[in-house]
Amino acid sequence: MDCNYLVWTAYSGLGNRILTIASAFLYAILTNRVLLVDGGKGTAYLFCEPFPGTSWFLPSDFPIKQFKNFSVGSPESYGNMLKTKVVHSSPAFLYLHLAHDYSDYDKLFFCEDNQQYLQTIPWLILKSDNYFVPSLFLIPAYQEELMRLFPQRDVVFHHLGRYLFQPSNVVWGMITRYYDSYLARADEKLGIQIRVFDTETGPFQHVLDQVLACTLKEHLLPEVNTQEPIVPPRKARSKVVLVTSLNSGYYENLRNMYWEHPTTNGETISFHQPSHEEHQNSGKKMHNMKAWAEIYLLSLSDVMVTSAWSTFGYVAQGLSGLKPWLLFRPENRTAPDPPCRQVLSMEPCFHAPPFYDCKAKRGVDTGKLVPHVRHCEDMSWGLKLVDQS
Repeated sequence: MDCNYLVWTAYSGLGNRILTIASAFLYAILTNRVLLVDGGKGTAYLFCEPFPGTSWFLPSDFPIKQFKNFSVGSPESYGNMLKTKVVHSSPAFLYLHLAHDYSDYDKLFFCEDNQQYLQTIPWLILKSDNYFVPSLFLIPAYQEELMRLFPQRDVVFHHLGRYLFQPSNVVWGMITRYYDSYLARADEKLGIQIRVFDTETGPFQHVLDQVLACTLKEHLLPEVNTQEPIVPPRKARSKVVLVTSLNSGYYENLRNMYWEHPTTNGETISFHQPSHEEHQNSGKKMHNMKAWAEIYLLSLSDVMVTSAWSTFGYVAQGLSGLKPWLLFRPENRTAPDPPCRQVLSMEPCFHAPPFYDCKAKRGVDTGKLVPHVRHCEDMSWGLKLVDQS
């Protein structure tokens, strides 16, 4: 009875789940709550327990059995209570719907007056598929504590992710076996993450063209010599390229290109892709384990290329501490020009932030309120943390 709690609900794909657990953990710190994690959707077998001597998983006898079915329309949600003006003085729990489809009333969660009320509720149940940390930095009551915790603003997920997300023994075995076999002995490791948001599986020529345009233009990969055979020295500099994609076609095309032709600078390039599942299937245990292993392997790169809008890429870049080269999202199946740019910070993007001034009670561009919260490179309406220096 002396504690207040925040219950995180398993929802959406693996990248989204990792980002929202980190967001929930930070909110729990700011509000002095105990975080309890729903072990559904395979969360329990992906990660080691982060807190010694205790468990962060929600007990199986948790009495609110229907919490996994809560949604934007649930009468238990704080947003619906505000909408219908039936907010109770001391309910036993409240449901916070902060997923992509949340309403304007749900978004009032990010207003300081509403936070003061939520402090009086012992149990909060949260469902989200968003990295909502940037908007926590816009709540006046939390700004001082956040500045103390993160004097460098663009490393929030890097620290939270490194602390919270240690692979389970089974996943760690997959990571170390692959790393030792294919990646460890190279002079440089380049990670390329390709995520295509398309109903068809591909591979698509315009995506391959974009990847090559980016990596060659930014000198991440050397040019190949198609005119004459060049025999590299026996001790040539080696570069290993880890490709992560649901489709194997991109890896095969890149591998063949550098197998059939020598590089102009004499480097030896090898390509590796751990898996190619073809379709995302977040409900399968082995699918999730492979995805988590590949995210972690990608984070061990020296240089990284990631895809716009992809939470898989956000997690990898955050764990790595790298500012990746971001592949812009193609339109009309045409490779964009420029094909990529290096991001301003390693922080993930909050895809669905509120645009509301709580005091003035009107719309506002929340990407222009403080120097360290800016719009994302890959999503113009999204928000991300940057270091203002």
